[in-house]
Amino acid sequence: MFKKAWSSLISLDRNNRKQTFVITKKNPMKSVGMKLFLIFFASVVVLVVAMGASSYFISKNVIQEKVADASLQTIVQTSRKLDILYNSFEDIFKQALSDSDLKLLILKYYSAPEGSFDQMEIGSQIIAQISALSNADTMYAISLLDKNGKAIVTTGNPPNTEVTDTDWFKKVSSAAEGVPVWLETRNDGFFGTQGVKSFALAGILPDISGGQDHAIVLFEYKYSVFQNEMNDVKMGETGFAAIVSPDHRMVYDPNEELVGSGSKVAVNLDQAQYSDIVVDPSGESQLVVYQQSSKTGWYTLGSVPMNELLAETKKISGITVLMTLIAALVACGIGYLVVRIIARPLVELRNLMKEGERGNLVVRCTVNSRDEIGELAQSFNQMMEQITLLVQQTNRSAQEVLSTSSELSEAARKTAASAKEIAVATEEIAGGAGSLAVEAERGSDIMQTIGKQMEQVVEVNKDMVNSATQVQQASKQGTEYMVELISKTNSTEQMTRSLIEKVDHLKESTRSIRKILDVLHNVTKQTNILSLNAAIEAARAGAAGKGFMVVADEIRKLADQSKQSIDVVGQIIETIQSEIDETVSVLSTAYPLFQEQIASVKEADTLFNQVQEHMDGFVQKLTDVSLSINRLDESQYALSAAIHNVSAVAEQSSATTEEVASLSHGQTHISEELVRLSEKLESLSDSLEAALTKFRV
Repeated sequence: MFKKAWSSLISLDRNNRKQTFVITKKNPMKSVGMKLFLIFFASVVVLVVAMGASSYFISKNVIQEKVADASLQTIVQTSRKLDILYNSFEDIFKQALSDSDLKLLILKYYSAPEGSFDQMEIGSQIIAQISALSNADTMYAISLLDKNGKAIVTTGNPPNTEVTDTDWFKKVSSAAEGVPVWLETRNDGFFGTQGVKSFALAGILPDISGGQDHAIVLFEYKYSVFQNEMNDVKMGETGFAAIVSPDHRMVYDPNEELVGSGSKVAVNLDQAQYSDIVVDPSGESQLVVYQQSSKTGWYTLGSVPMNELLAETKKISGITVLMTLIAALVACGIGYLVVRIIARPLVELRNLMKEGERGNLVVRCTVNSRDEIGELAQSFNQMMEQITLLVQQTNRSAQEVLSTSSELSEAARKTAASAKEIAVATEEIAGGAGSLAVEAERGSDIMQTIGKQMEQVVEVNKDMVNSATQVQQASKQGTEYMVELISKTNSTEQMTRSLIEKVDHLKESTRSIRKILDVLHNVTKQTNILSLNAAIEAARAGAAGKGFMVVADEIRKLADQSKQSIDVVGQIIETIQSEIDETVSVLSTAYPLFQEQIASVKEADTLFNQVQEHMDGFVQKLTDVSLSINRLDESQYALSAAIHNVSAVAEQSSATTEEVASLSHGQTHISEELVRLSEKLESLSDSLEAALTKFRV
């Protein structure tokens, strides 16, 4: 019935895209649902069993105590009633012992010749005297015996054997005069001739003559006296009531065959009153109560089997077993409902959080209850929504950074290529300026021999014109390159500034993410505090709150898992923040280089303009030289000065071109460094994008 609680499918629909997550089947004994079920089941069953067992033992003890008290009261009342009877018997017996007429007749009996008619007549008078004391309903016979055990007179059957050796005769003979002695029941009477059971009261009649001729008075009572008094005493259905002598012989028993034998109840007769449970030799427990008679010393004893006393309590134990089974079934049903209501939503949230931990941000919880679990599910969905938005925004920013870094890298490569071209052009200009200086020196030599080498001057003039034209073209090309370089450098500066702004925006976004994560972290702390408060309240509730204590503990564990997930996202955000800081550092390093590059390019442009101006002047000078060749003879000194001027200009041009070459090499180095930084920025952008690919939105 509970397997449905351990494995299930959660279907989620977001943006018309259905995704199904399979919850892995866990060990049911380790789940919170099974723990709640076992706690509830054990609580109910233990409570029912405890109540049933306590009811059973309490009722058992109550019944045992009540029955013991009732049985003891019955025995006490029976014993007191028998004492009244015994007392009446003793009163009659004492009346006989104190009867002076009886004593006188006995004296006469002893004084008369033995066997004479007078003795027989006196015996008849004695019988008539003692018959007046007898009661036909209770008394069987009254006998007078001499010290030798011979019957003087008897209202019953005389003894057919000697009684002096009997234990009862010895007991009576050893007693003091006038003291009643109670004798236990005998099956054939005390003379062995009656054929019926009887018990007796005997004593020594004092001799009024002061001699040694004592007479023993024996009052035999019918066994039916006990039956009449004891038949109404009920000790349960199978119990019994009996009279036992101090030496454990049965004076009375409902089973007449046991009269005179040993007691069938193994109990010590050492107290005046007794009530306790005794185990007989067969191993059966019995409730035994007895009360000792203050007259006879006999014990009125009652015994009831414990099985009979506790027969009603067995019904209670049967009802307890039945109620335990019913409670177990009810606990199973309620436990199943608890599993469905509490455990399944918690399992669903746990698996969804694991999916979120693996980067799947499209998971949402479908629990719609209005309790704390429903609020937790709503908080989880809101958290996932916020994280999804932040990751999407970060992803877009990363794409923009990657695009900008690619553009910057391309611009840096173009700048490096232009710098290399400028360096080549500068080297050509330097070479032309060097050639011009050589030619100027040669022109100075030629001027010394101008008269002889006019034709050589003309040729040299043509070469100089050509060289000046090449230098002018190279200068113009250099100027154009410088204009293009300035334009590209300005574009690079604008892109770098834009990249810095976008990186700042990205940094602000990551700070916002961090703030939201702090809020979520506080939410998990508050959830943990709430779970702790719930655990405290559940502990105050005692056994009834154990199930809620487990729920509170699981909510605390869920809050800890949320905290761990938030910490993972925080670490990722920290990584992104670190990479953004590295990007900002790289851009901060590159921007001054761009500023230096712009200054160098502007200086190179100024130098190229100066070269252009000098080259324009140089061309004009060459034109003048060409025009002045015809007047060479007339203006030799002027030509020599012009050649000196040309030589100076050539030297200045050479120095300028060397400076431009040096700046070009610096520009090339700056361009290469810019390319390297652009590639590093692109690598950082790729790392940022790779980190964001972990999340699925």
